[in-house]
Amino acid sequence: MASSEKQQKSVDLSHHLSELARARATSPLKGIGRLFERPGMISLAGGMPNPDYFPFAAISGDALVSDSFAVNNQPSESSLSWLWKLFGSSRKEKTNAITIPKYPTRPGDVNLATALQYGTATGLSQLTKFISDFVGKVYQPGYSDWTTLIQTGNTDAWSRAVLTLCNPGEAFITEDWTYPSALASSQPWGIHPVGVSMDSEGMRSDELRKLLAEWDEAARGSKRPHVLYTVPIGQNPTGMTMGAARKKEIYDVCVEYDVIIVEDDPYYFLQMAPYAAKFEGGSQPSSADSEKWIASLSPSFVRFDYQGRVIRLDTFSKTIAPGSRLGFFTCNPVFAERLERAGETSTQAPCGFGQSLITQLLTTWQLDGYVRWLHGLSAQYQARRDFFIDTLAEEFHMRTSLGTMGAWRGCTIYTASAKPRGPMGMWEKYALGEQPFFSFVPPTAGMFIWLKINFENVRGFQAGTEETLESKLWMKLAMAGVLVGPGTYFASKADMVSAAEGHFRVSFSFATDAEMKKAIGIFGKIVRDFFENPDSE
Repeated sequence: MASSEKQQKSVDLSHHLSELARARATSPLKGIGRLFERPGMISLAGGMPNPDYFPFAAISGDALVSDSFAVNNQPSESSLSWLWKLFGSSRKEKTNAITIPKYPTRPGDVNLATALQYGTATGLSQLTKFISDFVGKVYQPGYSDWTTLIQTGNTDAWSRAVLTLCNPGEAFITEDWTYPSALASSQPWGIHPVGVSMDSEGMRSDELRKLLAEWDEAARGSKRPHVLYTVPIGQNPTGMTMGAARKKEIYDVCVEYDVIIVEDDPYYFLQMAPYAAKFEGGSQPSSADSEKWIASLSPSFVRFDYQGRVIRLDTFSKTIAPGSRLGFFTCNPVFAERLERAGETSTQAPCGFGQSLITQLLTTWQLDGYVRWLHGLSAQYQARRDFFIDTLAEEFHMRTSLGTMGAWRGCTIYTASAKPRGPMGMWEKYALGEQPFFSFVPPTAGMFIWLKINFENVRGFQAGTEETLESKLWMKLAMAGVLVGPGTYFASKADMVSAAEGHFRVSFSFATDAEMKKAIGIFGKIVRDFFENPDSE
C-alpha cells in the first residue's frame, strides 16, 4: 500500500453537489448524538429507550470458519449435496460460536445496548474501523484523506449518490446495458441515463471521450453529464471485467472533462479465471495463497484516484448475506459528509442486528480471515459457472469462434445450436450449417451469463418482431418453470433492440447443480420448440 504521507489530499469537487445536497442540514438530534459517547455523559436529550427493556439478553450464532470453502477448482459445494442426502446426513460444517452480549465486558466490545439503540448514520465504530483497515489494505486509494461511510446496500447507496450529485433533468453516463435498479431509482427524479458502447472490458474509453467531446446541449436537452455510473467487475448483465489499463483511461477522461465516477462493485471478489471446457481440463484454479489471490484482482478505480473523484460502493450482499442490508462508501470527505446527511434523515444507521452480527463475525475472522473467506467464495462461483456452461454444452451443440467486431471483439464466443439426434455422420452437417439459437461469452466475474438470442433463425421471422419474440420466449420458459432475466430490462435506452437479436440474463449463483441441470434441460426443449414454431401453445 502506498504511503499516505506521499499522497496528496483530494481536490475540491464540491461544485458537483446537487441543489438538494447543498440544502441538507445536520439533523438536530443526530447532531448532538455524537456527544452521547463522551465518557461520563448523562443524556436527557433523546427519546432513547432504556437498554434494560430490550428483550434480548444476548445474540449468538454458529459462524462458519473463514476457510470453509476450498480455493482450488473443486465442484461447487451444492453439487455434493446429493451425497450427504444419500447417506442420510447433512454436510458437517466447521463453525465457531459468536455471541453479542447486551452489555460489554471489556471496553470496545460489540454490544446490543449500543447496536440496538438509536445511533448515527456512520454505524458501529468497530465496523467502521474494520472497513477502513480493509479498504486501505485491499483497494489502496490514491489520495490521503479518503474515508468510508456505512450504508444499507448498493441500491440505496446509488440512490443517495445520484441525488447528492445530480439535479432533476440532468443526465448520467453508464454502459449501454446496465443494472435496472440504477435506472429505476433515478427515473422518477427526471435524471436519465446516456449509454456508452461496450467491448470485452465493458465501457469503451474512446466512446466515452467521443460522447463528452461532442455533447450538444441543445440537441440532447440537458447539459453535459458530470456523473458516470459503472459496474466494472462482472458487469451487470454482461459479466465483463474491466482491467487496470481501461480504468486508468476512463479515469483520465473523467479528469479531463470533470466527471465523477460512481463505481458500483458488488462482484469485485467474484473474479474468475477464464472459462475452459471440462474436456479441456477445466478452468485454472487461482493461487492457493489468499494474499497472492487478492493482489491478482483487477484494481478498483480508487487505486488510480488521486483527486477524490470516485465514489466507490461496496456491499456485503454478495459476500455475506443480502438480508443484512449493509455496505459502505469509499470517497472524499466532502462527499461522505453530504452522503451522511442524506442517510441520517432517511435510513439512519443500518439495522443493529445485522451490524452487530457482521461486525462480530469480521472481527472474529480478522482481515486475513475475511480475505480467505472471499477467496473461497470466488472459487465456488467459478465452479458454478463452469458447471453451468458444461451443462449447456451437453444440451446443445456448442462451437467456439473468435469475435471480430462489436462488443465481443477478441473474445471467445460460444454459439449453441440443436444437437444432432441421428447418426454420428450428422455432426459434420450440424457443425457447418445448423442455424444457431444463441451465443455468449463466458463471464470473468459475477453471477450471470448474458445470452444473445438469434431470433432471425426462428421459423417465420419478420424484422421488427424481436421484442415480441423475446417476450414470447421468456413467457414460455416461465410457464415451463424456468425464470430468466429479460434483456430489455437492462437496456439504458429504449431503442437498443437490434435487428434479429434479443437477450436473456441467466444466473448460475442460486440454484443447486441438480436444479441447474434440470433447468437447462427445460430450456433446451423450449428453445428448440420455439425456433421451430414460436406460436405453438
